[in-house]
Amino acid sequence: MLKLPVSKIIENINSETCFYAVSDDYSFTIKIDEYVPYACGAVHDGHQFRKELWDNCLHTEYDRWYEEDPETKNMIVSHPIVIAGCDSRFEYDLNRAPDEAVFVTAWGKQLWKTPLPEAQKERSQEKHANFYRVVEALISKLEDKFGVCIVYDMHSYNWQRWDREVPTWNLGTSNVDNKRFGGSIESWRAILESIDLPKDIKQTAKINDTFQGNGYFLKFITNNFKNTLVLATEIAKVYCDEYNQVIYPEVVAAVENQLRDLLPKHAADFYKTFSS
Repeated sequence: MLKLPVSKIIENINSETCFYAVSDDYSFTIKIDEYVPYACGAVHDGHQFRKELWDNCLHTEYDRWYEEDPETKNMIVSHPIVIAGCDSRFEYDLNRAPDEAVFVTAWGKQLWKTPLPEAQKERSQEKHANFYRVVEALISKLEDKFGVCIVYDMHSYNWQRWDREVPTWNLGTSNVDNKRFGGSIESWRAILESIDLPKDIKQTAKINDTFQGNGYFLKFITNNFKNTLVLATEIAKVYCDEYNQVIYPEVVAAVENQLRDLLPKHAADFYKTFSS
């Protein structure tokens, strides 16, 4: 892995160079093993929280972990193009618009003991902006090269705090073109429902059941690129004990192993359908 400034990452993308890098401020990673018409993202995978914010934060380390999406990068790590956040969404949320990315409150609780100094807020906003500079360059390159593109936007959610039965997988599609891409959306839902998980975990996959796909990552790509479908894909945190902060690696591995084959097949079908 290389450590690269954003300008060099974008230069590599524009020249179709294959590389694996972390940004020079360690805020995100990007891997491109091959230029293919699909990409995977894990914007909430990160847990880093820079030290100058520690003493001012009212949320504990566990509070932050509980609302992040741990292991979502590992579920898609084998695919040719993967971009993932390294920083906690409590520092800045890559799935929120720039003016909303630095929280004042988080999940009903005040986040900071005292308001953030403007310089600290601006540092976080700059990281957010740099990430989206790279996303724009990446999707632009893939659309230019292939005509169409599909992005698998991986998330997780805390299923145990719901007071009803919720699906193992949820697809949020309220901000994509369902009329045009409905077949690909439904086929992805069926693929997710087919995944076999250990620990007798029930497999269900629904559309817009718990979340509707209102994240900024999806909206940014959808609003700027007319031939790219973003699939906001949420797995319930059945792969961990969300109350005791214990990861079940055998469940994470089961997801990764099956997506290694199933996801590229879905992407190939998408490309075959929409590239002509």
